[in-house]
Amino acid sequence: MVALHVPRTASDEGVIDAARKALGEALLDTKQAAGEVTLTVKREEIANVLRTLRDTPGLEYQQLMEMAGVDYPDRAERFEVVYHLLSLTKNRRIRVKVSTDEATPVPTVTTIWPVAGWLEREVYDMYGVTFAGNPDLRRILTDYGFEGYPQRKDFPLTGHVELRYSEAEKRVVYEPVQLPQDFRSFDFLMPWEGPEYRLPGDEKATGEEPGAPSPAPAPATPPIEAKAKPARKPVAKKKAAPKKPKGGAA
Repeated sequence: MVALHVPRTASDEGVIDAARKALGEALLDTKQAAGEVTLTVKREEIANVLRTLRDTPGLEYQQLMEMAGVDYPDRAERFEVVYHLLSLTKNRRIRVKVSTDEATPVPTVTTIWPVAGWLEREVYDMYGVTFAGNPDLRRILTDYGFEGYPQRKDFPLTGHVELRYSEAEKRVVYEPVQLPQDFRSFDFLMPWEGPEYRLPGDEKATGEEPGAPSPAPAPATPPIEAKAKPARKPVAKKKAAPKKPKGGAA
């Protein structure tokens, strides 16, 4: 039997100890779950932390793969900025997190990985987190003049304005959001409106034995009256022609 090639992946064993030794007081918390290592570090030290994780022998996380934001409205520092790093030499990953609020910027890491410029712009556009030192911190996904930050938990699902093309003005216009119902299909047979059909679980209200709901009776169909068949006309019988006598005429 031919064995399939399996990429070699270095174990995460010893990564947390190596990170503690390399990062020192900049490291606030560590967690290892589901085969992944997560480090929580001081916000103001994020650039030094990521550079250390990249350059320290035995860690060697050379590539920034992704950045993401998370919103926890109940926290004093409601936002987390998450950095996902990849070690090309050891084929393993690590996650690094910092916390911040709406007013406190996070130091940029564009001096380490230029690609972070795009990733920081996305976090800024979606959550409003600012990055000190980013040379081009502006929106990247939403439209010009967009109001608010759509990935925040308190952002309304409908947004604040709607975009449409105005036939009268012959241009695209913004208007306060409206929820037209012209083309929605409503089902008015809701359980609290007393429909005639039964749903699973209705037997609990009446004390019946649980089971499949009884099907609604089929509507009565009026009997079809049999139509009388038209009477057939009697068919006239043809008279037989007289037989000629044998031997010719007398």
